[in-house]
This record gives sequence, structure tokens and C-alpha cells, in this order.
Amino acid sequence: MNAAKDTAEGTRAGDPTRVLVINSGSSSVKYQLLDMADHARLATGLVERIGERGGVADHAAALRQVADELDGQGLGLDSPRLAAIGHRVVHGGTRFTAPTLITDEVVTAIEELVPLAPLHNPANITGIKVTRELRPELPQVAVFDTAFHATIPEAAARYAIDLATADRYGIRRYGFHGTSHAFVSRATAALLGREPADTNVIVLHLGNGASASAVRGGVCVDTSMGLTPLEGLVMGTRSGDVDPAVVFHLERVGGLGTDEIDTLLNKRSGLLGLCGDNDMREIGRRMAEGDKAAQLAFDVYVHRLRRYIGAFSAVLGRVDAIAFTAGVGENSAAVRGAALLGLDNLGVTMDPVRNAVRGTGARLVSASSSRVAVAVVPTDEELEIARDTYALATE
Repeated sequence: MNAAKDTAEGTRAGDPTRVLVINSGSSSVKYQLLDMADHARLATGLVERIGERGGVADHAAALRQVADELDGQGLGLDSPRLAAIGHRVVHGGTRFTAPTLITDEVVTAIEELVPLAPLHNPANITGIKVTRELRPELPQVAVFDTAFHATIPEAAARYAIDLATADRYGIRRYGFHGTSHAFVSRATAALLGREPADTNVIVLHLGNGASASAVRGGVCVDTSMGLTPLEGLVMGTRSGDVDPAVVFHLERVGGLGTDEIDTLLNKRSGLLGLCGDNDMREIGRRMAEGDKAAQLAFDVYVHRLRRYIGAFSAVLGRVDAIAFTAGVGENSAAVRGAALLGLDNLGVTMDPVRNAVRGTGARLVSASSSRVAVAVVPTDEELEIARDTYALATE
């Protein structure tokens, strides 16, 4: 069954229709239990501060806490209504380009990809191993952040470095936030009353992590994140694009070690590095008070956005819509307005009144006369993972 379709189609009374979605992150485990008969969320939760004072000891303990919480709600993992468990896995490399039923061999292959995602894949693997111990006979599916971007052509995916070296170490653009980009690109087409195959969309996923994608006819052809989630847009604590020689300069002139530079670029840069805050709401408040550092952070953030919008407009040739999603994208009218200001030559005309109105559903914020629609589309990565999982587990 096509994961983009309503997965309730074809189900019978009594069929297992529930999917548990597990997002086992570096310091937390998020979960949602969804019924694919009507997409109802039956349970949702978060176990935080794993390995920290006051938190659970490790990811295995966190996953067992999730199982206990579900059991306490009468929704335990032993329920015959549970059809499958879907796991978010950050990095699938070039091997995993679609949702994949989990086997021992698949787990081993994901472990081999740990060098490409050392902070995330180990936690993802723990989530998989623990739930397989709890329900060894149940279908479990890995849904990869990188998979939606696997269609990027070689000209966009390759870095211009020695080819043999790149291939030896797996150096290429993989892209991330794929489940969000897939969901939002399809939802944007639906908002326009069009089929995804007939729609070209620039998706801007703007949260604490941020990424852009160019989606032509439902297929990703370019994205801003690269080998890791560090490349591309300015983010909450990540630098996004920098001259690679910055690393050598910090090492040779500044005397910084590899780990220090890694921490600088991933955890002490972006909005936080520019002004000391990584919350766009606080930055907006400070800007209103005339804070120059906050204004600089906002301006750098928006300038990078505009560069990618322009670049991806050129990549696509024809743009039908620009879609904003995630925390900043969905809630910051100021970011949306500034990023698209003066882009009439690209066919983008904003409606400031529509843009200023807060809403909870997918909506247009462009002027009626705009050739390119501008949409705000709430993302739903858990539903996307659940759809992919259910489709694969019941095919």
C-alpha cells in the first residue's frame, strides 16, 4: 500500500492497526502510539535526561519505562492490536534509501554506519534492540532521516574532493529531516489541490535544527544539509555553512583541538553563538528593544534562508510553492516575512495580514496574486513514520 495514502483503506474490524513510533535520541526517547484506522494518537510521551542526574540510567531503561507507561494505560506492547513498531533512524548512508524491515543483518548494517552519525545512530540502535527483545515476533521497521534525499542527483550529492577518498570514507551529501520534508511536500501539494507529482516545492524546516529541500514532482533533487546535519542554514546552535578552512585556522592559529572545534560549530554557534540566545521568540523580544546582537543574529539567519530560496528556485526552474514548517517556520511571521521580502521577481508576493495570523493547520500566507504560493504547513514526522511502517509491515 502506498504510504502517502490513507492507510485505513482496506483494513477490517479486528485487524491490528496500531503502530508505535519510537524516536530514540541522544538524551531522550519520544514515542507515539497511533491507530492507522483513523490516525488517532492513543498515547504520546517523552523520557528525558537519560544518563543524567535525576533521569533514567540509560536508553535501555528509558525504553522499558516507555513499555511500562503504555502498559499502565492499557496499551501495552503485548496488545494484539499492535501491528508494528517504527523506529526513526538518523543515518542510512547509501545502503538504506527506503523504509526497511528490521532484521539482525539490518541492525548490523546500521551499526556500521555509526561513524557517519556517532551521536544519533547508537541511540537509535538501542531503541531497536530493546523493543525487539520485548516483542521479538512483531514486525519492526527502520525509517531513515536520509532516505527521502536519496534521489538527489550525483551533481548535487557530490563534493568536489578527490573521488577515491570520498568513496572510501562515504563523503557525500546525504541530507536529514527527510520524514518532515516528505510529509510537508505532499501536504503542500494537497493544500494547493494538486498531485505531488505535478508540484514543485521548496520546503523550509526551521526548528532548532534547520534544513531546506528542493522537491520536484514529489522527488527530492537537492537539500541543504550534507554529510552531517551541520551544513546549510543557520540553526539554533549550529553554524550551517562555513568555509572549511575555518577549521584549519582554529586548529593552527587558535590551538583548538578537534573536539573543541566540533563543540564550537555544533553547540556554540548559530543563533546562540551570534547573540547568546537560540530561541527566536527571545531574539524577537530583544530586537524590539534595540538589541544589536539579536538583530545581527536575525539578519544572518534570514540572509542564509534567502540564499537557499534563490538557489533552489534556480535548481527547480519552476516553483509552485514555498512551505515553512517546524517551530520557527510555523510560528515566526517575522522570519517568513523577512525571508521572502522583495522576491517579487521570483513570483513571490506575501500577504502581510495573512502572514500575521496565527493558526494551527496548513494555510496559505501569500497574496492571492502571488505566482508562487507560500504555505505554513505543520509537520508530522511521527505520522509519516507510522504510515511508512504500517505500509511495509502489512504489504
